[in-house]
Amino acid sequence: MEHHLFHIFRNTPFGRETLLQSLYFCRTVGVAPILYIPEHTKFLMYFENDVVQVDLDSAYLTAPETARDHAETLLREAGFEPDFFSPKHFTASTLPDVTTQFDFMCCPRSVSDLSSKIGLGYIGPRVRRIVRSARFPVLITSPVFKPWKSVSVFFGGSHNAVKALRLGLRICRESGFPLDVFTQAESRTRQDYEQIVEERGLKTELDQHLRHWEVFDQGRIKENLYGVPHDALVVLGAFGHGLIRDFVFGSKMETIQSTVSNNLLIAGPSYTAAL
Repeated sequence: MEHHLFHIFRNTPFGRETLLQSLYFCRTVGVAPILYIPEHTKFLMYFENDVVQVDLDSAYLTAPETARDHAETLLREAGFEPDFFSPKHFTASTLPDVTTQFDFMCCPRSVSDLSSKIGLGYIGPRVRRIVRSARFPVLITSPVFKPWKSVSVFFGGSHNAVKALRLGLRICRESGFPLDVFTQAESRTRQDYEQIVEERGLKTELDQHLRHWEVFDQGRIKENLYGVPHDALVVLGAFGHGLIRDFVFGSKMETIQSTVSNNLLIAGPSYTAAL
């Protein structure tokens, strides 16, 4: 069965960069892109335990007369046959329902603010809601297109970290790229983390793909992040706390996403790992 990545197309130079990043991901991992060219600035996504209203900034409606042609050109140049999503159901006349039946979704850091106003470290509340509720991983792109040549997984031994490691291994398996693992040690030894990996049945595959495992037993995580390759796809497991309208990631993830400029692939708390 073919796997798909869902992408909301914005017909602007920033939107082109985001789509190029999605297409690179699809080509590298072997999934097919599905593009949505919105006709309204709002839509609903129905998840298992949440309904998220996504509010787009007005740039997503830029020059609708050229949007499809621009998107088709980029798709064909990347080797894909154009495949567009058209809403079949509407909660209101200007409020379409968007399916969540896909395997990945690409988001910029925010969907409701102009890209020129978004700084590193800001992930908008709608994107956070999607990450929290989605059963699929969310690709959060860097501001401009940049190919990645390896996968970096942050592994702290938690349940969500194990899911992220499984996801990172999946990406390595499909792409053929090497894996680096980074661990900020907290009252544990390297052997403790290795034991968790072995108990979860991941040791054999990890050994196949692992290039380097860096366990930081001193220094702050923000300083240690300098060791992350600049051309890596960073894979994270996210858990959160707080009210759903003000979803906050764990402190380490907030530090990572606000410090590195890499593309991020986030497995949220509802993500169901697929192997």
